[in-house]
Amino acid sequence: MSGYNEEAYKQARDAAINRPCPFERALLSRCVTCMHARKLLLAEREAITCGEESANQACHRFDEALHHNARFALHMDPSQPWPFGKEIRAQCGGVLGLKEALASELADVATLVGMGLAQYGDIEQFPYSEIMRGVVHYEPRKKRG
Repeated sequence: MSGYNEEAYKQARDAAINRPCPFERALLSRCVTCMHARKLLLAEREAITCGEESANQACHRFDEALHHNARFALHMDPSQPWPFGKEIRAQCGGVLGLKEALASELADVATLVGMGLAQYGDIEQFPYSEIMRGVVHYEPRKKRG
């Protein structure tokens, strides 16, 4: 047994992160970027917090909409939790799908959500049929070894 206290880590993490980023996994896997992301190092692990309240709220709403729409696209049972691989496909593929739908050069989450809001008026009006193509076709990088 390693003696590592996971509960103590979670408490320290919660104390250090005042605005959790809903796209933390995508940012840590480096498939997207965000101008508001702030990286923290806690117990030799990386964590991401958001530096902008309004962007964080919009990103949370986009993340919720992605998960709602991706359940069917990824053949997910609504009663089951999201496995890591499908979470990465939803986040990375969703942001990259929005990038394609907006014909943008950037893969910056906050910028793309802002551009989407400017173009479509509301997150619920985003072109999820196009965005889901990005989710379905996104392949997480393979494990080394």
